[in-house]
Amino acid sequence: MDRERYSRQILFKPIGDKGQNEISSKHVLILGVGALGTHTAETLARAGVRKITIIDRDYVEMSNLQRQHLYTETDALERWPKAEAAKDKLKRINSSVDIEAIVGHADADLLESIMDDVDLLMDGTDNFDARFLLNDLAHKYNIPYIFGSCVGSFGMTFTIIPGVTPCLQCLLKRLPLQGQTCDTVGIIAPTVQMVTAQQSAEALKILSGNNEAVRKTYVSFDLWENDYLSLKAGALKDPNCHTCGPSPTYPYLQKDAEMKVAVLCGRNTVQIRPAAGKTLTLEQLTERWREAGYEVSGNPFLVSVIKEGTRVVFFKDGRALVHGTNNQVEARKVYHSLVG
Repeated sequence: MDRERYSRQILFKPIGDKGQNEISSKHVLILGVGALGTHTAETLARAGVRKITIIDRDYVEMSNLQRQHLYTETDALERWPKAEAAKDKLKRINSSVDIEAIVGHADADLLESIMDDVDLLMDGTDNFDARFLLNDLAHKYNIPYIFGSCVGSFGMTFTIIPGVTPCLQCLLKRLPLQGQTCDTVGIIAPTVQMVTAQQSAEALKILSGNNEAVRKTYVSFDLWENDYLSLKAGALKDPNCHTCGPSPTYPYLQKDAEMKVAVLCGRNTVQIRPAAGKTLTLEQLTERWREAGYEVSGNPFLVSVIKEGTRVVFFKDGRALVHGTNNQVEARKVYHSLVG
């Protein structure tokens, strides 16, 4: 360990030499290196963790640069994969950290294949299907998971410790979701920074062995409206939860729970079926899309929305047809940008 490099972190008494040695032995997996993921990846690389694995299926675009650290105009112009672009910048920041970049869709099979020596799961995702997958992995493999989400000026975080805290399923059964996305209501950079400051502080506590300092509350805030909520979450634990209860089935690790994506032969269209049990409220979505300025039409059976030239048709059973592409990655991206 380069003691001089981390001297200011070591001088912080709760970490010290012992905590720094702990940090320098740990492996963190970050799913998604967009707004949240780039911030936390940079903080943890500078803090000197042993290894960071970053997974992302997307590439850099100009609209990312307003809030996503690590990326440049060159990355956007060349449409460089986010995971590879982030790896390049992180290695320049701290060459001693082992950075593993995976460009692709993170399904249960991929994630379970790399869980063996992971010490912490960090949320950098933009949809709750992926978050519930991380939630199940955390409990199956007994790995702490730091949840974070933000949109507009609103953000929320919660630190999940398997066997101690409620899981994400428990939490979101009792707390309302915003049901919005950055593509429909936008986002300001300070919201991202507020969420990742909370996530990164919690990560340093866990990685340095200061588990007693881990926050026990769910935190949410609205920076624009100057609102801040800290809620004790212990009572939200569901004794019958399928993820953290006494007889877990880990529903989001099951094949029938996965989002189904398929290219429709000869139609230049991708069909998406949401995870089992997930329903869409088309009336609310339609109102949100119109407010965002998208062209929306429909009938009693379906809603059609045009976003940046791409037409997506949503049915009441949750299916969606993304027209004008055979690229499953692009189709997923458009779908999540509209429904979260």
